Amino acid sequence: MTAVLPVQTASQTSYRTCPRTGLQFEARAERLMIVNAFTAVVALLVGGLLAIGVVLTRWPAIHWLPADTFYMVLTAHGIDMLIFWIIFFEIAVLYFASSTLLRCRLAAPNWAWLAFALMLIGAVTNNVAVFQGGSSVMMTSYVPMMASPAFYLGLILFAVGALIACFVFFGTLVVAKREKTYQGSVPLVTFGAVTAAIIAVFTIASGAIILIPTFLMSVGLVKEVDPLVYRTIWWAFGHSSQQINVSAHIALWYAAAAIAFGAKPMSERVSRGAFLLYILFLQLASAHHLLADPGMSTSWKVVNTSYFMYFAVLASMIHGLTIPGAIEVAQRQKGYTRGLFEWLRKAPWGDPTFAGVFIAIIGFGFLGGISGVMMGTEQLNMLIHNTIYVPGHFHATVVVGTTLTFMAITYFLIPALFKREVMFPKLAQLQPYLFGFSMYFFCLVMMGAGTLGVSRRHWDMAFQGHALAYEWPGAAYLMMGLVGVAGVVAIAGGGIYILVTVASLLFGKKLEGGKATAIGTPVPRTAPSVAAQTYGSAGFAAPGTFVLAMVFLVSFVLYYFINWKYLGQLWGLS
Repeated sequence: MTAVLPVQTASQTSYRTCPRTGLQFEARAERLMIVNAFTAVVALLVGGLLAIGVVLTRWPAIHWLPADTFYMVLTAHGIDMLIFWIIFFEIAVLYFASSTLLRCRLAAPNWAWLAFALMLIGAVTNNVAVFQGGSSVMMTSYVPMMASPAFYLGLILFAVGALIACFVFFGTLVVAKREKTYQGSVPLVTFGAVTAAIIAVFTIASGAIILIPTFLMSVGLVKEVDPLVYRTIWWAFGHSSQQINVSAHIALWYAAAAIAFGAKPMSERVSRGAFLLYILFLQLASAHHLLADPGMSTSWKVVNTSYFMYFAVLASMIHGLTIPGAIEVAQRQKGYTRGLFEWLRKAPWGDPTFAGVFIAIIGFGFLGGISGVMMGTEQLNMLIHNTIYVPGHFHATVVVGTTLTFMAITYFLIPALFKREVMFPKLAQLQPYLFGFSMYFFCLVMMGAGTLGVSRRHWDMAFQGHALAYEWPGAAYLMMGLVGVAGVVAIAGGGIYILVTVASLLFGKKLEGGKATAIGTPVPRTAPSVAAQTYGSAGFAAPGTFVLAMVFLVSFVLYYFINWKYLGQLWGLS
């Protein structure tokens, strides 16, 4: 006997049009966006509290937690931040980019609720397993270092739920096409979400392929899992999960530009082509985790790190040019045409959504992007891959890029989706600057310590009190101390985000949400979000952005060759 979830029809729902944004929300999709976004914030709160333990232990002068507790806390921090916080939020983004931007009902909402339940059960199960103390295997969880069965089962349940949510997203695109709720091509923001969802399916399938046999090994039904096969497939899951984030937060950058400025992309075709490059090549960036692995051939490593990876880099550079460029074009059309940068000076820097997104764009490009390309070079990768440089890089990409973007978008969603007024507006204005710039500094000093060789994960960098104790130069201790200081400030910035968000949702003044109606589309698109819901290009008249792009290019080249100089000093030629 097979249980079949009932299929919803258009007549069983209602729609409202937000009076402040002009966005149309379908009732069932709206509820699912709310629960996924709220659960994401809870996961961020848990991960943020755990970050205190990580930071204060890696700070040599404090060195707070004992070794076993540190590895447990580090495991839970990594998984809660990299998986549960981000993917719960991304599922809300997928429902927003499909149902809201395409102005249609959500396909199979009961399946979407099942997906949410599986993800929630999986997240709780995994956390319980970690806090029981027998699964301190950290994010990579390499075999044969085994965790408890509940650790793997939690991840598998979460992955299955996320996969179902992706198919609900694809089904919603079919609904919108069939019911003709849009004309021509889907908006660019939705196209970016499609890219994220396609990469998500590849990523989650890779996770299932490797986590299921590992789970069976943990319960004794499988005797062994080949470590090389595990690492290769695991990184198709582990690194590619970050490529979902990249596609999702870049889609939100386009959304923020469209909503805040009415900005259209400089060229729809070029931006869409850049998203397609992500689908084809971005996952191959995971190859840099396997460069020291003797089981992979030299030709495989060379092709991936010297050719394919640069197509993904090209895509990111295109987005890095076109998003500020679109904002500049929109600002110049409003009359901000003095000099190269009046459009930027007159931007709404007091709006936490814009400020957060812009700080994320700059930090992701200059810190995460340049360091990522450097690490993708085989010879340079050998120098720093097991140092704390690597967490410096991925905090620049995931925390500055993705987390700060999601925080910024939350300030837009509180009145639009949750129908509440943002509480503590001055704190909300301060938060992106405090969190963003402290994370900039956090990443820079981490990379600096990594350049000196400080280890990536080890609880005690100096092996103090042991026969093989290592005496680092004073600069290494100074930088690790600064990592601790910057980390504490960043945690305070994250705490302000949690405070503003939770207080606004619970106690914020209720706002008019717009009259609900059973009549679906077509409802006329209204300002200010109409640019996010439509198709079209704005042109290339953006000289200020061109100058910024040249500054980025020069920084890129200089930093790249500085690292080759480091390599030349280490591996001298005769």
